[in-house]
Amino acid sequence: MNRVLQVGPLLPSLERNLREHYDAVLLDDRPDGFLDRHGAEFEAVVTTARVGVDRALMDRLPRLRVIVNFGVGYDTTDVVAAAERGIAVSNTPDVLTDCVADTAVGGLIDVMRRFSAADRFVRRGDWTRGQFPLAAKVSGKRIGILGLGRIGRAIAHRVAGFDTEIAYHSRRPVEGVSYVYAESAEKLAAWSDALIVATAGGAGTRGLVSAAVLEALGPDGYLVNVARGSVVDEPALVAALTGGRLAGAALDVFADEPNVPSALLDLDSVLLLPHIASATRETREAMGELAFRNLRRFLEEGRLVTPVPAP
Repeated sequence: MNRVLQVGPLLPSLERNLREHYDAVLLDDRPDGFLDRHGAEFEAVVTTARVGVDRALMDRLPRLRVIVNFGVGYDTTDVVAAAERGIAVSNTPDVLTDCVADTAVGGLIDVMRRFSAADRFVRRGDWTRGQFPLAAKVSGKRIGILGLGRIGRAIAHRVAGFDTEIAYHSRRPVEGVSYVYAESAEKLAAWSDALIVATAGGAGTRGLVSAAVLEALGPDGYLVNVARGSVVDEPALVAALTGGRLAGAALDVFADEPNVPSALLDLDSVLLLPHIASATRETREAMGELAFRNLRRFLEEGRLVTPVPAP
């Protein structure tokens, strides 16, 4: 029976599948030195996009052949080191596209119309003392999408229903779409009333939403981030929000999760979510099933259902 190393907590149904079909070991349950004695026994690792597998861990698993990621993101896994060693890497795309796109649109509406802030206003009893301040209209606005992959296109499809204008920036123009292409993130932000971040994480996009991009978005602009916290210069974002140089933000991801900058906690202009864009029962089960299919196919056939492209 194949030995499989589990790195980090997983969906319960996925953990059950691993234990029923393989000799699965949770690394967190093992004492220090376990991999020094047993690291060569593992050909496969199953982990999450939040934990991943770094080069140091790969060094301790000399017979590792495959890393299965539960999640669409894989920036926490060193794909360069994996490629150097001939280790295959998979993720779980597509199955979470709808829920992440739904979250992006929900966050956009919430922060522009200030629904969560209005809810707190009622709960505090403030309505008895006056009217809630006016918010911003969503329909008809200019919506910029940073990253027009599967999720970005799903977001565009949804916001188009609000009679919005849509533009995007990706590493290169996307064929077959009618949306306006912006040559840089800064130019996209300058055009946009709201900027939705849906690009991949990793070194290539770290700090892509910079202080200059936030300045271009401006004091009437809104930021929505359902990608990775690393994509946004978080100190610059905090400064822009607390200094009134940005109208608001809806944030599902942060640079140092689960730690959220304390300066954001009391701002009614910010919606703070605990990285839940894909957190529905239906989507998480589909992600678990796809992760297991990747593992099983690789161990049986030497190929993956949804491989991550080589860097």
